[in-house]
Amino acid sequence: MKKVVVLLVCAVVLLVGDKSGIESSFDAKKAYEQGEAFYNNKEYDEAAELFKKACDGGKMSGCYNLGVMYKKVTGVEKNEQKAVELYKKACDGGKMLGCTNLGFMYANGNGVEKDLGKAAELFKKACDGGNMLGCYNLGLIYANGEGVEKDFSKAAQLFKKACDGGDMLGCVKLGIMYANGDGVEKDLGKAAELYKKACDGGEMLGCVKLGIMYADGDGVEKNEQKAAELYKKACDGGNMHGCRNLVVMYTNGNGVEKD
Repeated sequence: MKKVVVLLVCAVVLLVGDKSGIESSFDAKKAYEQGEAFYNNKEYDEAAELFKKACDGGKMSGCYNLGVMYKKVTGVEKNEQKAVELYKKACDGGKMLGCTNLGFMYANGNGVEKDLGKAAELFKKACDGGNMLGCYNLGLIYANGEGVEKDFSKAAQLFKKACDGGDMLGCVKLGIMYANGDGVEKDLGKAAELYKKACDGGEMLGCVKLGIMYADGDGVEKNEQKAAELYKKACDGGNMHGCRNLVVMYTNGNGVEKD
């Protein structure tokens, strides 16, 4: 069974932390801003303390960031139950990324009993609240039939919403739906467009998928040189599938000089 994957992101602002600048009394917003500064400077103990004060003062981003620290073991001892509590508080307080991360915890049984139905509810809340990562993960749940009845059409709609909202993995998944004709009418040209959008948007898996289409001449005119360029971009961007495919091109001399 495919694991639902979610990006755990802690917002970072390029500020300069100064321990002497912490006041004895301050509002939640200032505590959060100072916490970001310390986090950015890798002064995690101070950041955790300030995020907690921000959270206690009603700043939900403070709760969320502190939850990320407990999950990622950054400046605090790993405590997934504590991360769950903080994500829940952030979610209940209107921080939709907190709902997404809480959904991830339920989907994988981290800090709570595994419950894919509950994960789906939380991803839906996040998606409805404008968090595109929630839409993407809910799309995965419908595509895989985990916690909900399998529904490719619903999955495609959610991936489209995520893609339109700037989530490039959503574009890749929607491209795959078009390439396979799952939940939408099969359209290789449309798949290529979506992979290009994702690649241009920094999602290296989109570059790999588009490279495969150029290598095979599916949905686009066959162009092995273009395929090699896309694999190189993906490889340089950290996608190992791109590196592997580029190796094959050099081995066979497809699109590049044999080497």
